[in-house]
Amino acid sequence: MKLAFFEVEDWQEKYLKEKLKNKNYSVKFFEEDISLKRVKKIKDIDGLGIFIYSQITKEILDELPKLKFIVTMSTGYEHIDINECKKRGIKVCNVPYYGENTVAEHTIGLMLSLSKKIPPSIDRVKKGNFDIEGLEGFDLNGKTLGIIGCGHIGMHVLKIAQAIGMKALVHTRTCDMKIARKHNFRYVSLNELFSSSDVISFHVPLNPATKHMLNMKNIGKIKNGAYVINTSRGGLIETNALIYGLDKGIISGVALDVLEDEENLKEERHLSKKHYSFRERRMLRSNHKLLKSRDVLITPHTAFFTREARQRILDTTINNIRNNGRKNKVN
Repeated sequence: MKLAFFEVEDWQEKYLKEKLKNKNYSVKFFEEDISLKRVKKIKDIDGLGIFIYSQITKEILDELPKLKFIVTMSTGYEHIDINECKKRGIKVCNVPYYGENTVAEHTIGLMLSLSKKIPPSIDRVKKGNFDIEGLEGFDLNGKTLGIIGCGHIGMHVLKIAQAIGMKALVHTRTCDMKIARKHNFRYVSLNELFSSSDVISFHVPLNPATKHMLNMKNIGKIKNGAYVINTSRGGLIETNALIYGLDKGIISGVALDVLEDEENLKEERHLSKKHYSFRERRMLRSNHKLLKSRDVLITPHTAFFTREARQRILDTTINNIRNNGRKNKVN
């Protein structure tokens, strides 16, 4: 079986080679994400391994006539044209449970960074300034956390937040009153969550139903002075709505591990010669405005990025390959 992996670091390549040796596999590795130019080198592969920056489009799939399955080393799979894969009988599988505690811990870390003004405090002291003026924070104890999406990650966030002393409201697609009673939270509509929460945290996948859950139409419904955290997918929030909320004082602060069109920001950072559309150029300008805002904390999509979680990703990916894409299928 011929395989190709993209977006693979040296240690990952070494681990994958070790685990797949003595099997009937022929494997090629690429450090970069997939592209039409690179895909021409792997036209005869049976299986494809990728991460979130490799966009699997119809044009990419046209170049891979023998492809039987795709394994993405992530929970999200919006970077893959699932419908096109389904038409062609290509199985797609993900890594659904590798980072529930990992991402939850990062979420709480961002929450604490906002509430205690930790990043600006550290920056000030590094400059030799021990003045505390302007660094007053606020207690999380007694505040209300609104959790959008309460699956594996959202539930971990809820438990940690309650240990701090926070109250919880949850908006999710399906409600389980037994779980709500057991963990002492209340299911609410999205509008009620926005209007009643001191901190709002997103934990849902990105799809047509969840795109821009927070947008220009409902930004005004957010409780005045609330904080917004997103460690899920950038497209859940309309970037211009965040900027508007900050400019108008509706939102006091934002902490993001993900951004809309973050792949274009990454390409721009590496001096890519890609031609950007008008919409992409406008989004880049909006993201740069967020990056420069003093009320915004941004981490570079590292919520999943721990030694233990990355190991779980690889182990699940290997298992998915050995099952020829039959396990953890999303289509």
